[in-house]
Amino acid sequence: MLIRLRAEAIRWTVTVPLLAVVLLALAWGRSLPGPLAALVAFFLAASVLAAVHHAEVIAHRVGEPFGSLILAVAVTIIEVALIVTLMVDAGTGAKNATLARDTVFAAVMITCNGILGLCILVGAVRHRIVIFNAEGTGAALGSVATLATLSLVLPTFTTSTPGPQFSTPQLVFAAIASIVIYGLFVSTLTVRHRDYFLPITREGELLDISDHAEPPTTRAAFTSLALLGVSLVSVVGLTKGVAPTIESAVLTVGLPPSVVGVIIALLVLLPETIAAVRASLRDRMQTSLNLALGSALASIGLTIPAVAAASSWLNSPLVLGLGSTHMVLLALTVAVGTLTVVPGRATPLQGTLHLAILAGYLVLAVSP
Repeated sequence: MLIRLRAEAIRWTVTVPLLAVVLLALAWGRSLPGPLAALVAFFLAASVLAAVHHAEVIAHRVGEPFGSLILAVAVTIIEVALIVTLMVDAGTGAKNATLARDTVFAAVMITCNGILGLCILVGAVRHRIVIFNAEGTGAALGSVATLATLSLVLPTFTTSTPGPQFSTPQLVFAAIASIVIYGLFVSTLTVRHRDYFLPITREGELLDISDHAEPPTTRAAFTSLALLGVSLVSVVGLTKGVAPTIESAVLTVGLPPSVVGVIIALLVLLPETIAAVRASLRDRMQTSLNLALGSALASIGLTIPAVAAASSWLNSPLVLGLGSTHMVLLALTVAVGTLTVVPGRATPLQGTLHLAILAGYLVLAVSP
């Protein structure tokens, strides 16, 4: 019975991504009627679950923190492709000019407050307290704060170009700084100080995973890697497909257009959210933090250079500077995040604080 259930699970995680890609090809660029939009939404949710399954297979094979890095980078690369595609579709209007800024900031708030806060809350409620490595987590948070300030805060205060925009030399600097800082973080994560990002026991020692199940074969891992890519393409592509439906619903109820970007970011980040929460339930809080902060870093470090190049190619303005309200929320996120990370352990209170910041961001997105 158990073997049959496992076989069914394997068939499901293989079939769903392939069917989702077929549906994506059929629905791409078309107006979706109600029944088709519902079918797209169903396969979107199923693709999210399939992506999480394949990401966990890969993580089991390559170990931490490589598994978290693969999922974060894979999601972000496809997310960047979606942003650039939407920039091309939007043309040179105001919506195109602020698209990258709104999407990146939404990703930062969702990862640094939503995923991080939810994982701390869930893990601490189940295990009373969660333990993580302050050195690695602090380095990740510091990198997020630096990249967010250089890319999203400074443009508001520069004077070379009217409005919250970088001049061309400033934009080149921001793009290069993003690539360099993200590259150094990845090097720290995977080579020089990998032990800072590994799960630890409550005594502060590296977690022994030798008693876990045998890792999958190399062939199975490569198969899951391919299916992970297919699943993530489906997630982002189907999200773009339902975006007009979401936009129509948002405008119908009288919400600001920026809410559409928040909803899309929430959908795109679902695979990482589910994977991070499942890790926290297994008392692997460091894995959850690697996913949350790694995704925030990848969102900035990979998106800013890509949209800088795209804006030059499209010859369109690129507004990156945040408004005063969002800068306050970013500063609060960094301050509370620092106080959360420094002790190396957290309780449900810290998780609730981060979720409260996310709730404030969502409320202000609906009612500026």
